[in-house]
Amino acid sequence: MNRSDTDIPSRGTGWRSWVATLGLCLALLPLHQAHALTMAEALAISAGDNDARIVALQAKLGKNDPGMIPFLQAMAADSVKVSGQLVFIVDGDVAKDAVTGQTVALPADAEDVVNNNRMSSEIEAFLAAGKLSSPDLDARKEGIDALSAVADESKLPIIDQALSTEKDAKLKALLEVVRAKALLAAAEPARRIEGARFLSEAGSPEARALLMERLQDDAETDPSVRQVLSIALDKVNSSLAWGERAGVVFTGISLGSILLLAALGLAITYGLMGVINMAHGELMMIGAYATFFIQNLFRQYLPDAFDWYILLAVPMSFLASALVGAVLERTVFRFLYGRPLETLLASWGVSLVLMQGVRTIFGAQNVQVENPSWLSGGFDLFSNLTLPYNRLAIIAFAVLVLVGMTLLITKTRMGLFVRSVTQNRPMASCLGVNTARVDTMAFSLGAGIAGLAGCALSQIGNVGPDLGQSYIVDSFMVVVLGGVGQIAGTVYAALGLGLVNKFLEGWTGAVLAKIFVLVIVVIFIQKRPQGLFAMKGRSAEA
Repeated sequence: MNRSDTDIPSRGTGWRSWVATLGLCLALLPLHQAHALTMAEALAISAGDNDARIVALQAKLGKNDPGMIPFLQAMAADSVKVSGQLVFIVDGDVAKDAVTGQTVALPADAEDVVNNNRMSSEIEAFLAAGKLSSPDLDARKEGIDALSAVADESKLPIIDQALSTEKDAKLKALLEVVRAKALLAAAEPARRIEGARFLSEAGSPEARALLMERLQDDAETDPSVRQVLSIALDKVNSSLAWGERAGVVFTGISLGSILLLAALGLAITYGLMGVINMAHGELMMIGAYATFFIQNLFRQYLPDAFDWYILLAVPMSFLASALVGAVLERTVFRFLYGRPLETLLASWGVSLVLMQGVRTIFGAQNVQVENPSWLSGGFDLFSNLTLPYNRLAIIAFAVLVLVGMTLLITKTRMGLFVRSVTQNRPMASCLGVNTARVDTMAFSLGAGIAGLAGCALSQIGNVGPDLGQSYIVDSFMVVVLGGVGQIAGTVYAALGLGLVNKFLEGWTGAVLAKIFVLVIVVIFIQKRPQGLFAMKGRSAEA
């Protein structure tokens, strides 16, 4: 077949295009390898004077050389040896060329590369800089942390480059603090002043620590810079004070909500029924272990729905403790009404039996209840104050339990029966109220609320057989301080004790704060035996 006249030029044009492309690739190849690690560079980084080695290493910063990372990782692991003009990476009995990676024979005179602290810090900084461009958020966070440990003026180009590309707001804020730290170590006073002024605006605990470190031990000798540092530190302290005050209030409310949950059930069994139940803490423990049991069921059979196990754990913890409470009321407490000393001793014995039963079933060691993912983490209110989601959830949960209990006692038929029996048992019985059944229901309700408190406590700490022992005394203090049988008084007493306890802890420490709170409660009860709110009506006259 004859070719057309148009075929020949077209084929010639394709050939010339292919040759031109090949020539361009060959021309660009040396440019691509311009920053590749050479044996001379590896030798300069590995051997010789430490200052010269650091200069050689810093010269490779920002060159985007993939061969530097494994080489420096080997140096950090003390796996690099030098023989003459050659550098080797040794892994066990295998030696490789530090540049090409090819397996070679290790010369007999090869010597270990020794890195002093400065060189090790520079290596860590270089490896950290490599992580700053990673697409993984956690890897970049690790790189920033490593870079912060060795931040100085020489790292500013790396930090500035990372700041220009970082999109995550939290990581960018961390990088800016690292930059300020590097500026504080700069040679020029003007740059140190720049770093101090930035930290004064940052107003974070990290900024305060950096400023204090620079001011102490005469690290800063320039009077003008020291003055700026002092002004910056005062400004940071003033900014952080608000977060610290808010933190004390929040932790006080958080403790108060926990005390409220623990005391609400006791407000029924002791406040309304007059039963001194020393096993109330163990009913909380049963609720916590019920939550642990439901968590394990979800983990084993419904792993995809694990984050929602708490929705089933809440009613199950209530039912488990309420059932145990009903059994205790029917078998023990029913025969001890009106005999407080016998009730106290019997309930103490019951608490020991319940603790030993839990040890037999679940073991003596504490178990951990895992938070659902949506209860993990926290909300950053200030730079030095994070409100944990699980604590916020417990505060909201305590409010819901309080509202539900109040509506149950004041607005339902069961609540009417409970109030009538507790205020005037003979008259309620004459009117046809089954007082024995009401006693069981009321005691079960108080026990079930204790179980809800245990479910909440499982989200902020480990669960163990002794869990309830930490709250029984505080629960009785809340009920007595608020006024026996007064739900409103229980609320005020729980929040008040929580806030007072946390405010005192800041001044005296946790142990003395507990002692002072106990002394305050004793003095208050001496002056006002009826508590914050006195019971009104015929029950008060009885």
